[in-house]
Amino acid sequence: MAHPFRARPPGAVTVAEPPDDPMQAEEELHRELAAASLLKRPAPLTPKQARAAARGKAKADRVARRKALAAQRRMRGPVIPPSGLRGPAGGAAGVVDAPPEYRATTVQVCGLWPWSVGAGTPMIGTPIGHHLETGATVCFDPLSWFLRAKLISNPSLFMLGLPALGKSTFIRKLVIGATATGVVPMILGDLKPDYVDLIRLLGGQVVSVGRGRGYFNPLAVGALGSILPRLKGLPSYDRVAEEVQARRLSITAALIALVRKADLTDTEETVLGAALHILDAQAAASGDDTPPLLADLVAVIQAGSEELRDVTLTDDDAEYAAEVRPLLKSLKALTRGSMGKVFSQQTTVPLDVDAPAVCIDLSGIAATDERLRAAVLLACWSDGFGAIEAAHTLADEGLAPQKFFFAVLDELWRVLGSGVGMVDRVNEITRINRTLGLGQAMITHSLDDLNAMVSEADRAKARGFVERAGAVVCGGLPARELEALAEIVGFTDVEKNMITDWSAPATLSTDGKPLPPPGQGNFIIKIGSRTGIPLHVDLVEAENRTDVHNTNKRWSAADVDAVTASAGITAASTPDDSAPAGPEATAGSRADPLLPGGEPLAPPPPPEPSTSSDADRTQLIPPDQVRAVDPDETQIVPRPFTNGANT
Repeated sequence: MAHPFRARPPGAVTVAEPPDDPMQAEEELHRELAAASLLKRPAPLTPKQARAAARGKAKADRVARRKALAAQRRMRGPVIPPSGLRGPAGGAAGVVDAPPEYRATTVQVCGLWPWSVGAGTPMIGTPIGHHLETGATVCFDPLSWFLRAKLISNPSLFMLGLPALGKSTFIRKLVIGATATGVVPMILGDLKPDYVDLIRLLGGQVVSVGRGRGYFNPLAVGALGSILPRLKGLPSYDRVAEEVQARRLSITAALIALVRKADLTDTEETVLGAALHILDAQAAASGDDTPPLLADLVAVIQAGSEELRDVTLTDDDAEYAAEVRPLLKSLKALTRGSMGKVFSQQTTVPLDVDAPAVCIDLSGIAATDERLRAAVLLACWSDGFGAIEAAHTLADEGLAPQKFFFAVLDELWRVLGSGVGMVDRVNEITRINRTLGLGQAMITHSLDDLNAMVSEADRAKARGFVERAGAVVCGGLPARELEALAEIVGFTDVEKNMITDWSAPATLSTDGKPLPPPGQGNFIIKIGSRTGIPLHVDLVEAENRTDVHNTNKRWSAADVDAVTASAGITAASTPDDSAPAGPEATAGSRADPLLPGGEPLAPPPPPEPSTSSDADRTQLIPPDQVRAVDPDETQIVPRPFTNGANT
């Protein structure tokens, strides 16, 4: 019998003689068979065949996945989509609204874990309202977002929006929040007024200036000079004393330039400085602390002295009189001309550096009296920023705690159009506010207000206000205005449509009831090119009860009835005339965050020339409880923004 390794059929693989070890022989056989299989490898597929094979494999995978999913469905039952099942009794819905979101601490809602999500908007700042898409509370104020949240690089905001959409209401909520956190609001020129009642309720100081309402003495030492007795013996005394003198000279020269519509010459400014020095020396010699008046300044310049003649480089009385005659004419025009007596008497109510809030009421100045309004604004700003510097000086010397301030420049278009130099003053504030520890809010209707300046230089400076603002807050604006604003602030298409929709006018009511504009109370907060935060302003119970946001008090129902009655017109009434114009605000289950303890409030007192009396300061936030408000526990009860008087 032949050996199996030697008897091979024709074409069989020829192998070597098997070794003596059977295991080694088996391994060699496996290697030979593997080599033979390599010789029989099929030819590679063509591209067409490869694509067909890939399609077949993908189809097989899809079929396998469908079978697996079907098996899972059979095991867990039918799956109901979020929009419901189609068909009878399926509960199908074409649109599924987003569920409302609420904020609370983990102590309050610990039982809701794990059905909670991270917050979409920062919970830092003053509670303003609710997010229009998620319903979550929106908190915002420029100082908190600058100091604590680090979301903006400049503690300022610029607000634009059409009238009657709630711009002033938004800012007043910021003022309330600032006072609650120890920040001092400074409304240095309330032109309408929009903030007088609120500042009184907050226990702040209201100063009225205008014809027959209040006076301002530009030669008084002001708020900065009022701290000099507290600085005696300290290193900062001499610096503050010199700064007070410089401020008196600067504001007097600015008022004269505004009256004559031209700058002072070098000689005239030198004469003013020398005359002020003479007045101070006379007061020190007599021991009289009463500030001099402009009439005293005129008398000193008119009388002349060796010091005054020396600065004018004149040799005799006639030459001196001719040199100072234009200056004397301007000073007399300031006290007897179109300015009236506003700057001719002692300051009615000096600014209080320790007040929790300050408002200078200029509503008594007629809208057509632009020159007087500009002069009073310049004087008030000089004294107001002197009060800010006084507070910082006291803090640096360890005599008072450090304070921060929040300046409000509402109706910016009227401020900028008041006179020459107003744009430069606002421009200065926007550039040094961080150095002064000052947050600011500028409010106007549109960019066209900024482009209405006479000179191109002023228009360029005004546009810089928007560019340098840490946040831009927009209410309803027309499409044309929004396109111009988009060159400075980036808006998405959705945001543009939202803002233009808010600018639509109020709809007509078939039953005669007034309807608010659709965009009233709606705003969007933009920080650079980031996605904006759309929100709706919510009013809490204390705000509705005190009516602090009503800027249309002239159009109250009682006034309208009185006018129609005097004209012999009987107003048509409906069965619902006794109902309020909007839904009443309902309080939540807890005390109002603006009124710790839920104390009742009296209605705001009538305007008075002076508010130094404690009886005129009805407290919206009791001073002893201002610090007790816990921001983590602040809640907002959402309610419609239906006060048609908001602007």
